[in-house]
Amino acid sequence: MATERITFPGHSGAELAARLDLPEGAPVATAIFAHCFTCGKDIAAARAVSAGLNGAGFAVLRFDFTGLGHSEGEFANTGFTSNVEDLVAAATHLSGRDMAPALLVGHSLGGAAVLAAASRIATVRAVATIGAPADPAHVLHNFGTGLAEIEAAGEAEVSLAGRPFRIGRAFVEDVRAQRLTEIVAGLRKPILLLHAPRDETVGIENAGEIFSAAKHPKSFVSLDEADHLLTRRADGAFAAKVIAAWALRYAVDPARGPDPSQESPATPPEGVVRVVEQDPEGFRQAVLSGPRHRLVADEPAAFGGTDQGPGPYDLVSAGLGACTAMTIRMYARRKGWPLAGVSVDVRHDRVHAEDCATCETQDGKVDRFTREITLQGDLSEEQRARLREIADRCPVHRTLESEILIDTVLAGGSGG
Repeated sequence: MATERITFPGHSGAELAARLDLPEGAPVATAIFAHCFTCGKDIAAARAVSAGLNGAGFAVLRFDFTGLGHSEGEFANTGFTSNVEDLVAAATHLSGRDMAPALLVGHSLGGAAVLAAASRIATVRAVATIGAPADPAHVLHNFGTGLAEIEAAGEAEVSLAGRPFRIGRAFVEDVRAQRLTEIVAGLRKPILLLHAPRDETVGIENAGEIFSAAKHPKSFVSLDEADHLLTRRADGAFAAKVIAAWALRYAVDPARGPDPSQESPATPPEGVVRVVEQDPEGFRQAVLSGPRHRLVADEPAAFGGTDQGPGPYDLVSAGLGACTAMTIRMYARRKGWPLAGVSVDVRHDRVHAEDCATCETQDGKVDRFTREITLQGDLSEEQRARLREIADRCPVHRTLESEILIDTVLAGGSGG
């Protein structure tokens, strides 16, 4: 992933600091990420989502709103409306670079802002939010006793996440005037809502209100045990993966090429693995396993690829490793043995047949897969030895060691 540090003029003309994260190869589309209230473009959630979208081929612009982070301007003079205007300014800047945004992603109040901005950016095809409030005025509960002082004196200093911010009456009036659910009801663009049921900052009921107001297509994904800021790396990675997979379906312009994630003839039936070329100039492939699962295959940059996924032999090794671990787990579970965990390292190489004592072929080279199995738990030596034997009963192992027949036909018959 390459990153370009840029600036562009925000709603007031102040220069806003931004990072443009670029994927390997030509982007399939461009996204803008809007950070949470008083946060910044470099918060963990922003980095995770950007990395996930980059891996799926998206370019991502993330920037500091006016008066925050490295951006110029006075935060005390900003509000929800100015955040929306900054998003429009970001889209204008990208359009000037021939990278008009197709996807908006927002976190917390940034999620509310992207919902409000989406109808004003014609090129936006889809919107995703993380922990977004249904009413921007929700942020006022963070002001505590400072809210009364703001209303009485016109402004006051409040502490947010341990940092002091001056907030004016105009901000309070601005967020109270918003009617976000009405905007969402008229948006008519695909919406993805991610929210944690135990979010103590923005309650899960907010997602319910937005979801009820939105028109289809709309989706909701629970972030389970995550906190509001997605501080655990695993939670940020999960959110990023979900957004990336969803965005490939809704935010990518069909004119850029086939979108194999869509429910169309490109989606294979159960039991079929389909591989669809995604980068005719490189080697990136979309791998679809039945109607539900999507992977990416690629080659390293040194071999002309963009290194956005494992190579073909890596996928074969993955099949062997996964089958081995599953087979061991099934046997240990059936026996009631204390197997706490299992991992399998698989290496592939080619060796001279004459160096293989167990191979029938003695000419040329043969493929060799080397497995290193790690078993965790209070297992006896006899149990460990038995599980080592069971590994060889893995169905993929048996397939790779048996005679294999591959039939190849061209789709569409002789005239296809």
